[in-house]
Amino acid sequence: MSDDSFDLVIIGAGPGGYVCALRAAQLGLKTACIDKRGEPGGTCLNVGCIPSKALLHASEVFAEAQHAGDMGIKLGSVKLDLEKMMAYKQSGIDGNTQGVSFLLKKNKIEEIKGAATLTAPGKLEVALLDGGTRQLSAKNIVIATGSEVTPLPGIEIDEDRIVSSTGALTFDTVPKHLAIVGAGIIGLELGSVWRRLGAQVTVVEYLDRITPGVDADLAKNFQRVLKKQGIQFKLGKKVTGAKALKASAKLTLAPASGEGAEETLTADRVLVSIGRRPHTDGLGLEAVGVTRDGAGRIETDAHFKTNIDGIYAIGDVISGPMLAHKAEDEGVALAEHLAGKPSHVNYDVIPGVIYTAPEVAWVGKSEEELKEAGTQYKVGKFPFTANGRAKVNGTTDGFVKILADAATDKVLGVHILGAQAGDMIAEAAVAMEFSASAEDIARTCHAHPTLTEAVKEAALAVEGRALHM
Repeated sequence: MSDDSFDLVIIGAGPGGYVCALRAAQLGLKTACIDKRGEPGGTCLNVGCIPSKALLHASEVFAEAQHAGDMGIKLGSVKLDLEKMMAYKQSGIDGNTQGVSFLLKKNKIEEIKGAATLTAPGKLEVALLDGGTRQLSAKNIVIATGSEVTPLPGIEIDEDRIVSSTGALTFDTVPKHLAIVGAGIIGLELGSVWRRLGAQVTVVEYLDRITPGVDADLAKNFQRVLKKQGIQFKLGKKVTGAKALKASAKLTLAPASGEGAEETLTADRVLVSIGRRPHTDGLGLEAVGVTRDGAGRIETDAHFKTNIDGIYAIGDVISGPMLAHKAEDEGVALAEHLAGKPSHVNYDVIPGVIYTAPEVAWVGKSEEELKEAGTQYKVGKFPFTANGRAKVNGTTDGFVKILADAATDKVLGVHILGAQAGDMIAEAAVAMEFSASAEDIARTCHAHPTLTEAVKEAALAVEGRALHM
């Protein structure tokens, strides 16, 4: 096999692509991973998950320091050094991307920096970042190019006054007023960052609720907590116009129902965060005949194969939730399938997390989904106000809710609003992966005092026998 011939070539070095490459290399496949960004890790490590979590953590520490006196810790005046906070964020990005490069090198995966185009089944051309082109051939090709910001028609994102999530990660000053278009996960996370750092934050949402797709009970209580933190909401509103001015931006809003007067909203900065769409343009898909659906997603079968032999796709470019960990699992499953091993992704047990404070996490079905399917279910709910560890930590906002099949007691969904919810949801995912019943969780000994006792109590509450409520 020549230097330009591989068993597997992956286009995209994000969580799905690089993890697929690592597993393929472990299984003995000669593998190359191409990315046009210059640094591996994709959107997630460079301008998404990792930098946003760095700022979420740093802003939480800033907010906690301001209230440290409540615990008898005297710090004096707490001041923000935004430039240093941004440097802290960048150090986290650099550490993670360098770690991925190390893993690729360690596993003898060729990391190619450039933009790849499919020229025929099994053939690619790469426009190298350092100049020139390179022709590659592969037995199998994986498209793992992720997603990009969904634009809002009629609004131009200049990454100055009107920004995407990328721009909202790099402000050099704290906005006096930040307006956010879209009450989804990304908008609320970034809104939380800048609210804690001192900005007035107003969220505009077309629907009459926040976080579409999240269990409605969870979303309602989550919004209540965010309002208590000072985030303002304008629900049921559509943006009919946006204009960037010299020192501000002005939005024109109208009722989503179409009835009622327009209003204007002026803010220092506007973050447009209405979702993401598959990044599949410019890959040569049309030239080789790879089909996409109406939403631009690449169509695949149960083993991630497109309609063209030897071409596969994973992650945000195919159907399913646009989550890094979903893409990683698909990458592993595909690599194992190509190596002739059994593989599987359980799409019923993929957790979701909103990394605000408190966090929101869920796995499995929501109440709305169960009602729509006609599934009979039981509910067990336990508040963190009744959890000993939450009380002493001062993190009593939220609850754990477990949904179980009315006939079999099998856990169908778990929903958590509270501190460390993103970590606690792992227990629920493991339980559901093994088809656990609520009784199984209820009879599992949980350490005291921990926040996870609330999960056990919610499982007990399914049968109306919570002990501390």
